[in-house]
Amino acid sequence: MPYTAQKPEPPESPDELRARIPGWGVDSDPADRPSVPKERFDPGATGAHWEFPDRQEELRPRERSIEHAMLTPVFGTAQPLTGLSGVIRRRAYARYSEGRLAHWLLLVLGDRVDAIENHLASFATLRPDNPITETGVLSEPGHRPISSRFGKKRADLKHMWMDPFLVAGPWIASGIAVAVVASRVVKRVRG
Repeated sequence: MPYTAQKPEPPESPDELRARIPGWGVDSDPADRPSVPKERFDPGATGAHWEFPDRQEELRPRERSIEHAMLTPVFGTAQPLTGLSGVIRRRAYARYSEGRLAHWLLLVLGDRVDAIENHLASFATLRPDNPITETGVLSEPGHRPISSRFGKKRADLKHMWMDPFLVAGPWIASGIAVAVVASRVVKRVRG
């Protein structure tokens, strides 16, 4: 037993464990271990023809943590960094180590800024974002919104009160900002 004054009993020997537990230690002998062929270095068997893999061409500068001397041989290029969110993310990678909180907070801030940039960009399309239908607000009343939350030990119950502010808040703030700018433009044109 742990944390007692008595001297602990010595652990069982491997032979005693094998006798008590069927199959215990089957992989302790490398000859019996099924993964041993994979653990042997044999480039001819794998088809590898290189010591270090060929590097992917870097067409645009890519972000990498300051802990790493170089980019990995292969990296993603599907979502290049753009706009203010890209500037924030590049700053996180160029300035702070992954072990620093500032690195991760800047990446989270970059994600939030990216979401705002995409919401604003949607207004320039023929089908702008619709917060009513795309957030699931209309589906809530038909799926027992109150009884499905209480008494079920759901984790989202603690932040449920702030969800309307987080979902609707940016839209309301954007609407107010547009109204303020529009009223100033109208005043300037008239006066």
